[in-house]
Amino acid sequence: MTTYFDGTEGREYGHLALHTDKYQINMMYAHWKNGTHNRKAVFEAYFRKLPFGNGYAVFAGLERIVDYIRSLRFHEHEISFLQEQEERYDEAFLAELRQFRFTGNIMAVPEGTLVFPNEPLVRVEARVFEAQLVETALLNFMNYQTLIATKAARIRRAAEKDVLMEFGTRRAQEAEAAVWGARASYIAGFDATSNMRAAMLFGVPAKGTHAHAWVQAHDSEQEAFDRYAEALPDSVTLLVDTYDTLGSGVPHAINTARMLAARGKRMSAIRIDSGDLALTSKEARRQLDEAGFTDVAIVASNDLDESIIAELKAQGARIDSWGVGTQLITAADQPALGGVYKLVARETVQGGELQPVIKLSGNPEKVSTPGSKDVYRIVNRRTGKAEADYLAFPWEKNVREGQRLRLFDPTQPYRNKFVSDYEAVPLLRPVIVEGKLVEKLPTLSVIRDYHRRQLALFSPEVLRKVNPQTYPVDLSVEVWEQKMKLIEHYSPKND
Repeated sequence: MTTYFDGTEGREYGHLALHTDKYQINMMYAHWKNGTHNRKAVFEAYFRKLPFGNGYAVFAGLERIVDYIRSLRFHEHEISFLQEQEERYDEAFLAELRQFRFTGNIMAVPEGTLVFPNEPLVRVEARVFEAQLVETALLNFMNYQTLIATKAARIRRAAEKDVLMEFGTRRAQEAEAAVWGARASYIAGFDATSNMRAAMLFGVPAKGTHAHAWVQAHDSEQEAFDRYAEALPDSVTLLVDTYDTLGSGVPHAINTARMLAARGKRMSAIRIDSGDLALTSKEARRQLDEAGFTDVAIVASNDLDESIIAELKAQGARIDSWGVGTQLITAADQPALGGVYKLVARETVQGGELQPVIKLSGNPEKVSTPGSKDVYRIVNRRTGKAEADYLAFPWEKNVREGQRLRLFDPTQPYRNKFVSDYEAVPLLRPVIVEGKLVEKLPTLSVIRDYHRRQLALFSPEVLRKVNPQTYPVDLSVEVWEQKMKLIEHYSPKND
């Protein structure tokens, strides 16, 4: 535990002031040199395209972001490193960094929320000196954990009600990815992890069996199984594919199950890690049932993902629990989310009004939406289902008051409809205000339950794994008109 600047306690995961890109430090320095470092700025973090061809993403990473923000300071070894850089930063600037604390505001959607492209997931309002520094780390945490939570959600839907275990640590891109990936997976519906550190830090249930090495370390497979069961009689899952899964592995496991039964114990499961999982699981189930062990579960592993699990279930595989590793923890089929952090408003004069700003691009999808915006989930009161997400300026009352709204596609504005009987659920909520945590963050179990409730808001067509229906993210008329005005203002003028 660590004590933060606001006097509260929590977990701190390391000195991360320099967990940033060099251009952030250089921009901070340039702002400081020009006397603009105390001007307020508003940045929004979002992603432009859903990963995996999915119909939604699952927001994760907020706890990591909050801990980073609350513990953010420059230590002397980091200052010393900056003194060695070719830019030769002024000592007065380094003195400013020694006093650095985040004093701004952070709004964010709750972890576990189903989210969609081009809507703010995190909004940072602070001195530009502070807001610029946190970009890299914030995106790093948000992008990775949201990506893994989304992948885990796809696997959860494919596995239906079966038990899911996260087995990815050995294939993850380093230790922190393994730990935070396990947490993100649990948010989206996994039941356990093999990673003991994740279990200790976050309260995720820990599950594990034994490796092939345990069997190889004994004179026979039967001896290996029996000795393992004698050591851990209340938690016996045996890996049966070291030599011959159906010819020796399952029969030897049945012998061990009989030994346990004679002592008043029961074997939990067998695990299959290779071969034709559909065929092998069916035959293993037959052998176990004929021996009277109908309650012994079958666990499968072996480079699984949502597509393989769905196909195995379609083939009638007799698998009760799935151990998913590499394909989940590395998000192998799309290893990056591509979230961005864009300036949407700034003070042109310190203490003045915030002015909206826009980024234009030769790629239409990269044109930013100017101004500080709130996000509302428009839920039809009659059906109880979400109809659209709606971006509006904070001062717009019509959506908060439930007035009739025009919803239109920002890419095809002529496609529109009106809604009136709805609940507007605000998604961006205050997390840090003036540098202080507003309230204690929810526990992982609370986040997990919230995620389940989120799923119930959406139609099966949006949630399906293949060719999902596009869920609309709409702009208010006022936000749309502001965007068009700034596009016109900054576009090249023809004589």
